[in-house]
Amino acid sequence: MSTQVQSPMLELLLQTAALPSQAAQVSPVAASAQVFLAVTSIPVGNNPVGLAIAPSSDLYVANSGSANVSAINTTTDTVIGGPIGVGGTPVWLTVAPNGNAYVPNSGSNTVSVINTATNTVVGAPIAVGNQPAVVAAVPGGRVYVTNFAANTVTVIDTTTNTVIGAPIAVGAQPVGVAVASNGNAYVTNRGSNTVTVINTATNTVIGAPIPVGAQPNFVAIAPNGNAYVANIGSNTVTVINTISNTVVGAPIAVGNQPWGIAVGADGMAYTSNRAANNVTVFDTATNTVVGAPIPVGAGPIAVTVAPNNKVYVSNINGNNVSVIQFDPTLTSITPNSGPIAGGTPVTITGTNLTGASVTIGGNPATGVMVNATGTQLTAITPPGAAGPADVTVTTPGGSATLVGGFTYLLPVHATSLVATPALSKLFPPHVYFPFLTATLTDQVTGLPVPGQTILFKIGSNLVGIATTDAQGVARFNETLILTLILANGGYDAEFVGGSTGSAILSPSSDHAGVIEP
Repeated sequence: MSTQVQSPMLELLLQTAALPSQAAQVSPVAASAQVFLAVTSIPVGNNPVGLAIAPSSDLYVANSGSANVSAINTTTDTVIGGPIGVGGTPVWLTVAPNGNAYVPNSGSNTVSVINTATNTVVGAPIAVGNQPAVVAAVPGGRVYVTNFAANTVTVIDTTTNTVIGAPIAVGAQPVGVAVASNGNAYVTNRGSNTVTVINTATNTVIGAPIPVGAQPNFVAIAPNGNAYVANIGSNTVTVINTISNTVVGAPIAVGNQPWGIAVGADGMAYTSNRAANNVTVFDTATNTVVGAPIPVGAGPIAVTVAPNNKVYVSNINGNNVSVIQFDPTLTSITPNSGPIAGGTPVTITGTNLTGASVTIGGNPATGVMVNATGTQLTAITPPGAAGPADVTVTTPGGSATLVGGFTYLLPVHATSLVATPALSKLFPPHVYFPFLTATLTDQVTGLPVPGQTILFKIGSNLVGIATTDAQGVARFNETLILTLILANGGYDAEFVGGSTGSAILSPSSDHAGVIEP
């Protein structure tokens, strides 16, 4: 579905001139030397704006200029199927807990519903207020829609896909909306530089609007419970304590024209800085910027964090989505040892593992599978040389190594040792053979084992040592100890264990008597 009429919202979205209050600013940057890179970009429709993650971990992108929605597999970063037609000028969508995506069509004053399991539109568009901008879901089966030109919020029941009650009056030009864990919805009023708080249990406004920066556009809730508001006109982020509904500390300086903001499960926050073509990263634990801004595409306008910790940025002027994937980190490998033949199933834990390949001792592991959050992978070890081996995981974002993380072990082979009886010379012309002999055999391979030490004993006394030859035979001259052998009724041969390049050999022994010709 497409539209030939450019809506007022699309005109606003496509404005690229700097706003009067937006003189260049330098953001305070923490002392981190970490460098981030956008590792790839995915072509989508015209003028992409909103981003939302479905329960399947697929990413949905609202293309405001082509009146459709693109779906992206966040494991492979490839587009799934064709675009899904919706209403005119779709903007900041969301995916509700029921798995349906709710797409505000600013040019049609409606909300389209998409079943993300089938990627098909459900029913007729839902009529809402004038120029709907952003949708946010709350537990319990409702979504809240900001109506930019009506200064209201519409509530939709996601079970029936019908509007509930009258619109809720908020500030001027509401755009962003996000719901905190306490159930309150925070609405950014771009035209009045405030945030309105709505009690979603009663759908009534709580207290007076909260003053924030200039032209607040989007809001995100961090794991610490605070609301973070991106202010386009002041190049800052305002922090709101959602318990007291008061501003916390000084605004955080970010890049030029921060239109979008998102916070990951790890507490790292990201602003899409439209006029700077980059993304600022800051830590919500300290509210300080981390590293240098990340270059992305042209006109980054929205940002979201996938369960696998990849960051996705819609570039409205580039008709694509940038993907930021951070370097992997490794915590452990279990088990951390296995046979040199390979074939050991292992589990590697860490972060940012999506798209990983694995080498152990420089050899590629097979069967690599990564979980949905990118925090764990499984693989099968390749053959390797005995001893410790480095485990290296490589992703599109970089690589990490557990030095000596996996130890290759030689297999244990049982052995057998056969000692030949001693010969005694009684009288001529009998032949006298003056050697004791013992033959060592690998019971797994059935082959003789050369180069191993054999001990010859009479009782508890060690009387000689010999090394097996190519036929696995060790020989020791009995001439000087024949009397002792006769007195003891024979001798013992003992192998205390050893190893070859391919196996560990278990101990074995044998007792040999005396043959009197």
